[in-house]
Amino acid sequence: RYSLFYNRLKNIEENEGGLDKFTESYKTFGVNQSGDGGIYCKEWAPGAEAVFLTGDFNGWDPFAHPYKKMEYGKWELFIPPGQDGCSPVPHGSKLKVVVIRAQNGELLYRISPWARYVVRDEDKVNYDWVHWSPPQSYIHKHPSAKRLKSLKIYESHVGIASPEGKVASYKNFTYNVLPRIKDLGYNCVQLMAIMEHAYYASFGYQVTSFFAASSRYGTPDDLKEMIDVAHSMGITVLLDVVHSHASKNSEDGLNKFDGTDYCFFHSGYKGTHQLWDSRLFDYSHWEVLRFLLSNLRMWIQEYRFDGFRFDGVTSMLYHHHGIGTGFSGDYNEYFGLHVDEDALCYLMLANHMINVLHPECITIAEDVSGMPALCRPVAEGGGGFDYRLAMAIPDKWIQIIKELKDEDWNMGNIVHTLTNRRYKEKYIAYAESHDQALVGDKTLAFRLMDAEMYTNMSVLSPLTPVIDRGIQLHKMIRLITHALGGESYLNFMG
Repeated sequence: RYSLFYNRLKNIEENEGGLDKFTESYKTFGVNQSGDGGIYCKEWAPGAEAVFLTGDFNGWDPFAHPYKKMEYGKWELFIPPGQDGCSPVPHGSKLKVVVIRAQNGELLYRISPWARYVVRDEDKVNYDWVHWSPPQSYIHKHPSAKRLKSLKIYESHVGIASPEGKVASYKNFTYNVLPRIKDLGYNCVQLMAIMEHAYYASFGYQVTSFFAASSRYGTPDDLKEMIDVAHSMGITVLLDVVHSHASKNSEDGLNKFDGTDYCFFHSGYKGTHQLWDSRLFDYSHWEVLRFLLSNLRMWIQEYRFDGFRFDGVTSMLYHHHGIGTGFSGDYNEYFGLHVDEDALCYLMLANHMINVLHPECITIAEDVSGMPALCRPVAEGGGGFDYRLAMAIPDKWIQIIKELKDEDWNMGNIVHTLTNRRYKEKYIAYAESHDQALVGDKTLAFRLMDAEMYTNMSVLSPLTPVIDRGIQLHKMIRLITHALGGESYLNFMG
């Protein structure tokens, strides 16, 4: 594993101008302003016969601005500035990449994989790509929070952070939620569903545009302001990043960008997650590494995120993706041909890149399998993560509440579950997260009190035994989880 990592890192250093330049490819790919006021465009579409840029700026003429074919399936286009020196593609105008397939000459209208802003009109199903290049972008006023020794994480979703029956905004979170988080004593916010996703009910886990902050909640500058205000309060901000899979959408997603099923993803059966109905990245491909590593770099540099919680790491680590597989802790389950070494190498590269270029940033792995050394340094052959989620703890609480009477709770078994973690690997403990609350399950409070939550929670009504028991157990579950479960703690806003 370390040899594979070292060889790929060496190739990046020798052939791509170094890790810094390689992971800043987001500045050259997609559509970007050039220094002289023109527009520089670059895409990777190895299955295309021809590529064009169209949009409001050229009256939607699909063939007016052809890209030039370069090596390795890359395409480039430069549009000079107008006679007045202004950009030929105005801020806020809509764009499309037009791809002509090599096989049958079919015209495909696509959103660039590197698009920074996509929006959906209320009367439409698909998202539109909008060129985001304001005359004056938001300027961060406060330095990033210092690296914390212990995290007290408030796991959040901007869209549900309001009592109103609507999708809430970045502005609402900035001015109404962040002060509450600070007052409650949390020092870290973990933001879900920020990377743009067409299907809102997926809670951000079917990403369509990896470089775009979700327009449901506001503009990119609104998100930058929100993070800046959090930093002014000394709050660390983490992004829930989804690099384990991608939405199957093609017109407004990454799938079949160049008309083939293998651009960015594995082809055929190997490239589809059977449970999630989504596409799986080919982590062995050079341009996939460029895309994903640059994606992390962009969120750090442009938005000032302080780190990442990597979603679906178990799915990445194994060719079976954890489907129909149990993990007992036997080392044979973690070392063998069933391990996806390319995906593991990508995670090592990601953590190495963050550690070298942004050592103040934090990374967290969501891995249910218990892969050994996932949170040990890359130099030791480990995965390089700073923390891993203690995913057995919430499952234990659900099992106890569902299956046992109060008098049958086994404290020895509870303490063993809370303290059973890999040597010298840091864990984030939690009694429940969005996983328990939002995917057809119940929160702990509803499991404990259920229907009486609606009728007997008021101070104006008598305290019933169900509510009394539920509140006391709810507090004690969190107390013992916080005390014994790990080196940091997480709570979900829901």
